Amino acid sequence: MALTLASATRLLKRNGLLRELIRADRWTLDPYSFDGFDGFYGADTNFTDITYDTRKVSRGGLLFCKGRFRPEFLDDIDDTGLAAYVAETPYADKTGSVGIIVNDVRKAMSLLASEYYCRPQDSLTVVGITGTKGKTTTAYFVQSILNSFSGNKSALFSSVDDCLDGVHYHESNLTTPESLDLFRMMRTALDNGMRYLVMEVSSQAYKVDRVYGLHFDVGAFLNISPDHISPIEHPTFEDYLFCKRQITQHSSHLVLGRDCAYADLILEDAKASSTTVSRFALGKSCVRDGSVSSESSESSESSDAIRRATDGDDSNSSATDSVATVCAVPVSNSGTERYSMFISHESLTKIGDFTLSIEGAFNAANAAAAIAIALQLGIPQDSDALHALESVKIQGRMERFSARNIVAYVDYAHNYASVTALLDFVDHKYGSKHPRITLITGSAGDKAYDRRKEIVDAAQNRIARFIFTEEDTETEPHEAICEQMLGYVTNPSVEASIIMGRTEAIAQAIEESRADRTTLNVILVIGKGEERWIKDYGRHKQYEGDDHAVERLLAQYNQHAED
Repeated sequence: MALTLASATRLLKRNGLLRELIRADRWTLDPYSFDGFDGFYGADTNFTDITYDTRKVSRGGLLFCKGRFRPEFLDDIDDTGLAAYVAETPYADKTGSVGIIVNDVRKAMSLLASEYYCRPQDSLTVVGITGTKGKTTTAYFVQSILNSFSGNKSALFSSVDDCLDGVHYHESNLTTPESLDLFRMMRTALDNGMRYLVMEVSSQAYKVDRVYGLHFDVGAFLNISPDHISPIEHPTFEDYLFCKRQITQHSSHLVLGRDCAYADLILEDAKASSTTVSRFALGKSCVRDGSVSSESSESSESSDAIRRATDGDDSNSSATDSVATVCAVPVSNSGTERYSMFISHESLTKIGDFTLSIEGAFNAANAAAAIAIALQLGIPQDSDALHALESVKIQGRMERFSARNIVAYVDYAHNYASVTALLDFVDHKYGSKHPRITLITGSAGDKAYDRRKEIVDAAQNRIARFIFTEEDTETEPHEAICEQMLGYVTNPSVEASIIMGRTEAIAQAIEESRADRTTLNVILVIGKGEERWIKDYGRHKQYEGDDHAVERLLAQYNQHAED
């Protein structure tokens, strides 16, 4: 790896981040002026390692003092052989190492980490995906296509798993890793022979500069609705949207949902940054003059309907008409998650029919986005690689389980938009059977406080039963969060109660289905998916996961029914 005090100083100066270099009582802008100081590693000596954790400092290493850093973290730090630190304030009274004082330590860390790991992004084709919902599914869809096309040469950074070799998946810690970890992982992926990287880009990634200086070959903006609004995340929806919008100016090309709210503003961003744009859409917005079935999809009448919709007026047509719109149109009366995919620009072309392994129309929209991304990356529209997304399943996302008169779905839905989409799906698929719907939910503590009411508002006029239960929390009591959500229930026709243990909550919902086995019971367990832990006052406690709990308890229910 290659980063020295001299090269770091030049890079920070070039980006307007350097304030000065400090060691003892010497303040300077010249890294070579420290030559001759006792213990100085040398301005042209490579740092041996970089870290933001004082417990992991190595001799000759560089430390970033970011976040809630406290001076006492540097007690006895000179015993480690620290070469230099990057901070927004000097700590010359704590260490004899060189202080690289900057205006913004997070921006500095991103730039210097990229340089230390030899700018791996320059040798990868990088896809960044943002949006309020659908990022993970779309990322998995895109990676599956790229892996099929390239022979497993696509890495993945997601909120569920990270994959650095195209094959093996490991649970991730953050939707978008800290910049230092991000570039380290990119370097590993490149060394593993990866050609592509598909990554989720959260609003927080731009808020706290985790992707500062990173440019995407293709960015995707799927959708936007209020979320992550709290004192420790985004103070307002405007701030949330503004952070999300940053992906536009940092992408060579943007794939944008045709039904995305504030699309006109995002298109203005694209025009201002000379970012080309293509679109994707689901059938209801893609085909405004009628539906398209597999038998009629090639008809001129249907083709004209799609063309009229996909070539609709855009105020920024010069920025958007250079490439096509990908449309997902449900195949009528197929009884499956089957969709015809079309690409429309100057003419209409059917890409093919796709049967998805993940249920829900919103996932068909994610599939259309993934195909639009893949086409922009040069995957031929007649390539079999596009069909790789048909086999994608993601643990904890629209996972279906069933037993006798019960159908259960485990999903990560956690806000108004995702709960609404989930209930729309249930209504579309099971509405004719008049099911009894039970929603098992909590809400994360210490953040996104609006979600608690939004989840209730999205569901209370559409379900029969709430069970509020524990979810991740840092300092707030689980019970207080559940009591608050219970207080938002105003529909007297809805049953609602609190059962703190998630496993017990699921067991109770299944037990209640025994009362009337002639009724279809739909149980929705949302928020945790396949995560094998629950954060309890900031500490992870072991949990089998919603998916395993539902599967195990339904198997027991089946066995008891047979007995």
